[in-house]
Amino acid sequence: MSGILSYGAYLPHFRLDRKSIGDAQGVPGGKGTRAVASFDEDTTSMAVEAARSALRGTTARPAAVYFATADPGYLDKTNATALHAALDLPATAAAYDMLGSIRSGAGAMRAATDASRPILVALSDVRTGLPTGADEAGGGDGAAAFLCGPGSAEQPVIAELLGWASTSAEFLERWRKPGDRYSKQWEERFGEHAYVPLADAAVKAALEQAGVVPGDIAHLVAAGPHGRAVKRAAGAVGVKPESLGDDLLATVGNTGTAHAGILLADALDRAEPGAVIVTIWLADGADVAVWRATPALAAHRAPLPVAAQAKGGGRVSYASFLTWRGFLDREPPRRPDPQRPAGPPSFRSEDWKFAFSGSRCGACGTRHLPPQRVCVKCHAMDNMTREKLADVPATIATFTVDRLAYSLSPPVVAAVIDFDGGGRFQCELTDVDPASVKIGDRVQMTFRRLFTADGVHNYFWKARPITSK
Repeated sequence: MSGILSYGAYLPHFRLDRKSIGDAQGVPGGKGTRAVASFDEDTTSMAVEAARSALRGTTARPAAVYFATADPGYLDKTNATALHAALDLPATAAAYDMLGSIRSGAGAMRAATDASRPILVALSDVRTGLPTGADEAGGGDGAAAFLCGPGSAEQPVIAELLGWASTSAEFLERWRKPGDRYSKQWEERFGEHAYVPLADAAVKAALEQAGVVPGDIAHLVAAGPHGRAVKRAAGAVGVKPESLGDDLLATVGNTGTAHAGILLADALDRAEPGAVIVTIWLADGADVAVWRATPALAAHRAPLPVAAQAKGGGRVSYASFLTWRGFLDREPPRRPDPQRPAGPPSFRSEDWKFAFSGSRCGACGTRHLPPQRVCVKCHAMDNMTREKLADVPATIATFTVDRLAYSLSPPVVAAVIDFDGGGRFQCELTDVDPASVKIGDRVQMTFRRLFTADGVHNYFWKARPITSK
């Protein structure tokens, strides 16, 4: 049996109230909110967070990582290697990008389910449109991850793949040239004309392959960049109304490459054993997958449900949103600009910089961050055991609010944190209100982008409140 072994989703902390767009620009902004990747997040960092959730508690280790996004942090350089390093995967595990199009998410999932070994698929996107445009208000940011492959006694399949069908056609409906910050779109009626027949054909073929009828479907997931075509395609399947769950457009927005994956994760959060789940990916064609939840699902659900994350934890102003997206240049602090990270030292310190691994002294048990050769307490040399601390919670010992440090979202909250089991570390706090931070608050580590200088993204770890996502 092959299918999904584990899964996870990540929705960023911040929400933008669509009404604030209208208030600032004097146009209708719409109702509800959209998810907003923070100033220190991008598709790579969000994919790491979703993948960490998917791998938490699993025994199977992926033989490869497939990373799909329409908004990659790098071209030429492989983005999936940052996921590989942050997840502390062995060098023998491959890392590949599937980039540039929204449909790359469906392609990565299909390639993973066709493999004979466990494959980790990470789907992530940051959706940006011109100010006051439909993509700005209707878009959203987020990520989902799935470990796919054949099951085992230790790691059973939680959703069996029953069938997959695809249809493709070449037509110009949505496009963006390399270097452009926003997409362009053809007139909406043309998109419906092109998409709906492709979706109908793929749905029919997938259901026949799986041996199910519309009445068997407990959860129908449909996603794509063309909202009207997605609604028509979903309505044409003929499922019961209760089979159509929340599409998250009102609270999160359309997360592009990641959206079908996030909705599938939400369906897995709620599905009962034996439930049939159908996913429709509508982008430059149609991809339809039919899944059946197994009895193992109940014991292997994601640690944080999508519905809980969809509520969000903080509000961002429209001006800050425009700043984070690069549409509004603000006066920076009068401090030297950050220098780009150098390649050789980053390579040498990969185990610390990406995997966040410390060391524990074998003689006296003292934990060291960063890892050391000589124990700071008993001075024993080269008697250290490697310990990965990315998933170890910590407590704020002290902190300061710095209003002069360089940041796209001042002020910077810097803290000294004590890890459970030992080890003290100074880092930046993120996803926090500076006025509400207190000594004794519990925090967890999160993979973020510290800054970008000369085209180089400086990824490292920050701490965020344990009560947030």
